[in-house]
Amino acid sequence: MTPAQFTCSIVTHYLPEQSSAAEGRYAFTYTITIRNTGPVTGQLVARRWIITDSHGHTEEVRGLAVVGHQPLLRPGEQFEYTSWTQIATPQGRMEGTFFCISEDAHWFDTPVGPFELAQARALH
Repeated sequence: MTPAQFTCSIVTHYLPEQSSAAEGRYAFTYTITIRNTGPVTGQLVARRWIITDSHGHTEEVRGLAVVGHQPLLRPGEQFEYTSWTQIATPQGRMEGTFFCISEDAHWFDTPVGPFELAQARALH
């Protein structure tokens, strides 16, 4: 059987109301759309994130589910969720992996390549 496959797209936003330059706290939301692009049903079970600020400080976050959900996706279906993180600098990045299982009990990983966390720059 052809293996299960999920793909992801990400949109990020800076949260000025939750951030404080004086306190070294910059908050961002990220919205991830996970789509089953494979031929079999699969379920997202857990995730691992590596969050890095522009000073190179790295934090690892692991856990079951995403925002309390372990979505079961049939071929062509998608699941979208929004979460947030904060870092100590106005710029950074995130990357990670979703750990998934197919309906026939084969584990597969869905890598999430690096994406930017960046405070919007003012135009002059």
